Amino acid sequence: MNKIVKYSLFSAVFVGVIVLAVASYNYLTTNYKAEENNIQNQQTEEQLQIAPDFQVLNNDGKTVTLKEHFGKPIVINFWATWCAPCRTEMPEFNKIYGEYKDEVTFMMVNLTDGQRDTVAKVKDFIKKSGYTFPIYYDTEYYAAYAYGVNSVPMSIFINSNGEIVDYYLGTLSEQKLRMYIDKII
Repeated sequence: MNKIVKYSLFSAVFVGVIVLAVASYNYLTTNYKAEENNIQNQQTEEQLQIAPDFQVLNNDGKTVTLKEHFGKPIVINFWATWCAPCRTEMPEFNKIYGEYKDEVTFMMVNLTDGQRDTVAKVKDFIKKSGYTFPIYYDTEYYAAYAYGVNSVPMSIFINSNGEIVDYYLGTLSEQKLRMYIDKII
């Protein structure tokens, strides 16, 4: 009888531990998932940052800021004439600009270093190529520094609230460019 009591007591304690473990597990996973969802929702809201402002020169030599264009979706493309991948994607940008110029602001920002790319050289390149999108000259590298540009081409996609939605480093195909523009419209 002593063995039966010990066995029964052991079984009751074992079942109690199992029940307590299952209840604790359910409680913790429910609370953890709720907390995890809150963190994910906060991160989604926090991930969109206001685009850093910068100054560049427009084709007329006037200073223009990025902030002046907030209120409309913006595509910034950092490029240079000496960059073969940049030249490869420019026809796609020109085509898409023709289609979206009323809905989206395009800022084709040339890294105008004064040596390989000068304002005159870039203007000549654009004219000979027949591109119609707006060109901006980053002669002081304010824009490049603001976005940490260390390689071109690089494109930044900003929504109408002035928040960075996405970016792309490398050559964009027409299809990818359309996909990124769809994210900001």
